[in-house]
Amino acid sequence: MGYPWTQWLHNPGWTRSLLLQLVDVGLVLALTYIVLVIIGERRTLWMVRGFLVLMLASTISSRIGLTLLSFVLSNLVIGSAVAMAVILQSEFRRFLEQLGRGEVIQLFQPSQRVIPKAGSVIDEIVEAVKELSQRRTGALLLLETNQPIDERDFSVPGVRLNAEISKELLQTIFQTTTLLHDGAVLIRGSRVMAAGVILPLSERTASRQLGTRHRAAMGITERVENCLCIVVSEETGSISLAERGGLNRPLTSSKLKELLEARFSQSVDRETVAPDLRTLSRQLLSQGLALLSRFLRLPASASREKK
Repeated sequence: MGYPWTQWLHNPGWTRSLLLQLVDVGLVLALTYIVLVIIGERRTLWMVRGFLVLMLASTISSRIGLTLLSFVLSNLVIGSAVAMAVILQSEFRRFLEQLGRGEVIQLFQPSQRVIPKAGSVIDEIVEAVKELSQRRTGALLLLETNQPIDERDFSVPGVRLNAEISKELLQTIFQTTTLLHDGAVLIRGSRVMAAGVILPLSERTASRQLGTRHRAAMGITERVENCLCIVVSEETGSISLAERGGLNRPLTSSKLKELLEARFSQSVDRETVAPDLRTLSRQLLSQGLALLSRFLRLPASASREKK
């Protein structure tokens, strides 16, 4: 007399159903992995996890026959998907672009970002801001913290430079005799990506002491979370730091350096969202084999106990 699991394996319908379920789970895991690799931020990661919990709850409620709860959860999933598509539009755009180009393998590779360090890039920025402040030369510096900013968030993208950052370069750009001094400088990692960038102005009611540069710094940080904006006032030479629509002012150069070091150290220490694909495959394979071995041992152990 054979074990029950051997009878299930000889049933073509059950085997086909099991294979389809395994394929379904594998595809969902692969899609989830791609999304986590593309996003790569701790704060957004919790939102994705919440969305997955809603999907799981909706699936379970529909399977066990809770019709009303399943209806409510399914509508919450649809609404959450639309909200995430709006919030993560730049990440989804990059995902669709790579998918359209056929760069499927690149989707599984986390982007390597060069983040400013306290001993190099931040020192150059602070020294340049200090000199500009002493000379009362207006300046606007936009610093990316994690993912690249979409150029559609700018009113005018500006002139692309892609030059190594230095205090001399920053001071030269913001001299009133240059053509690019009115806009902002976009800093990505250790490079000045563009100059003369025109940023959207904040719609908030601001103090009369704040000029166009301050409103532009507040505007871009309201629209984009993964950035900081440094402002040097042309009238007073005061230094300000904008983040998430708020303005921290006035600042000394030492205080500015302290805030930048604290902000970028958080970016460096952020948790790893997605492991290497090979490591993930090994973990899934080992766990799957362990579960399968447990499943195959259960009938044998049960029969021994009966004997």
